[in-house]
Amino acid sequence: MADPPPRATRVAGLLLAAGAGRRFGGPKALVELDGEPLVHRALQTLTAAGCTPIRVVVGAAANEVRALLPDPLSAVFAEGWQTGMGASLRAGLAALAETPDAPVAALVHLVDLPWVGPEILTRIAAEATPEAVARASYNGVPGHPVLLGRDWWPEIAATAQGDRGARDWLATRKDLKLIECADLGSGRDVDRPTDLPNPPPR
Repeated sequence: MADPPPRATRVAGLLLAAGAGRRFGGPKALVELDGEPLVHRALQTLTAAGCTPIRVVVGAAANEVRALLPDPLSAVFAEGWQTGMGASLRAGLAALAETPDAPVAALVHLVDLPWVGPEILTRIAAEATPEAVARASYNGVPGHPVLLGRDWWPEIAATAQGDRGARDWLATRKDLKLIECADLGSGRDVDRPTDLPNPPPR
């Protein structure tokens, strides 16, 4: 019998869901689309794409978001989440680095991208190696998810600041691979209530 593939070939899912959603009027993780909270929808997308383990970074309304997770232990609280996405990314990568047999790469997904389906995540995850630097693009415009090889996690965490997350680090990478995904879905985010098909009453 052949040996099973090593667990280190896994691609982790890192869902950033800590924001307060100031422009929206509340944490977008709790916003419902078609009767389903966005955090649950995004988590299902990562699961369907085969990501393991999955960590959900929480901050604003942390207890309420955690209560929506099938496994509350998958939640990672981001200290200083108020300062922006950088704190969430640092917390998430640190949590993944501490998991047994750390995954080969992390697929970073955002909670406010309900039209990014598992097919898109699967396409990006197929590029996973410890040195991978890749992200989805939509009609040539860079978007999410972003694939970050394990070898880069310490460097990314050291440079992730404010609300820019890994943006500045990615801007320095000549090896960044953009993978076109407009044929599979839209990378449009939910920024304000009017971005939803049926905006909730204000």
